[in-house]
Amino acid sequence: MDKYLYYAFPREQEEVLVETEVDSGYKAHLIVYNDDFNTFDWVIQCFVDILGHSSEQAEQLSLIIHYKGKARVKSATMEVLKPLKSALIDRGLSAVIESDEGN
Repeated sequence: MDKYLYYAFPREQEEVLVETEVDSGYKAHLIVYNDDFNTFDWVIQCFVDILGHSSEQAEQLSLIIHYKGKARVKSATMEVLKPLKSALIDRGLSAVIESDEGN
C-alpha cells in the first residue's frame, strides 16, 4: 500500500538556474565611406560575402554610400565589428567603427 501512496503524490521538482549571456558592450556601428576606386559590383559582393547582407540590401547600401559619401552598414558590439572592418579593409574598402560609448 505504501507503494501506491508514493506515486499518488507529485515528485519534487528541481529548480534549474539558467545562465544567459547578456551583451554588456556598447553598441558600435561599422561605417563605409565612398571612394573613387571600387565598383558598385565589388562593394555589393563584399557586403554579401563579409556582412551577410542580401544582394538587395547590399545594393541599397552601396547607393547610399555613393550619394551621401558614407553609410552605416552594420551595428553590433565592437568585438563583432572589428573582424568585419578588417575584412572590408583587406578588400580595399574604406571602413571605420564608430562607438555609441560617448552618447
